[in-house]
Amino acid sequence: MPKNFVKKNKVTISNDSNSGIRIQKLLAQIGVGSRREIEKAIIEKRISVNNKLAEIGQSVSDADRIVFDGKLINLNFDKALPRILIYNKPEGEIVSESDPKGRATVFDHLPQIKNAKWISIGRLDFNTSGLLIFTSYGEFANRLMHPRYEIEREYSVRVLGELNEDQISQLTSGIKLEDGLAKFESIKFKGGEGSNHWYQVILKEGRNREVRRLFEFFNITVSRLMRIRFGGITLPPNLKKGIYIELSQKEVVDILSKFNMNLPN
Repeated sequence: MPKNFVKKNKVTISNDSNSGIRIQKLLAQIGVGSRREIEKAIIEKRISVNNKLAEIGQSVSDADRIVFDGKLINLNFDKALPRILIYNKPEGEIVSESDPKGRATVFDHLPQIKNAKWISIGRLDFNTSGLLIFTSYGEFANRLMHPRYEIEREYSVRVLGELNEDQISQLTSGIKLEDGLAKFESIKFKGGEGSNHWYQVILKEGRNREVRRLFEFFNITVSRLMRIRFGGITLPPNLKKGIYIELSQKEVVDILSKFNMNLPN
């Protein structure tokens, strides 16, 4: 399958090797994982520093020897600018690096990355399509996924049936689901014909199947669901399903600035 991407230039980000940096921040910056993943690995005693078990929040530098799951981490502080991909996920792919059932995964279509790994920003269900963002920068992933930032997710939804005004009012004021109160920040009718109707919805959470469950509360079945925006990042209208684009150096800097984030240092 062809891959469409934009070439990027590298810039050098220097770090003072004499000053320490918290281990979870450092490993997130160089793409080992998100801060949450690093903290979890430390709790599970999977990371060591200079042959001693790592502690959350401890300071490390490029003079330290860090081992993660038995593998020595290359602490290269002359890092390229973080990489960010936008992928148009088709239905029928899972957001996981591997699947015991042998199903296709979104990672099958991504380019290889050296000394780091692609981190998926949020998930989409097997039968949900649309915008997925991948990055090599754990801090960026954490910034977009952390619940306290309430980043907007926007979806285009096709349903079998039609909402009445009272149902729309309930969906925007809050409905009690099995895992707590949920609501749409906004819901707009986008037309349709026959029994199929389209809505555009915005919410600030990423709970499992939340959009589908909100409609199912009124016994309305979602027949198609596509994410079209995550925060300030919108799915390009000409990006075909199963294809990714890699953001240019300027685009990466602009996006980090848009989310009030500094470059790694």
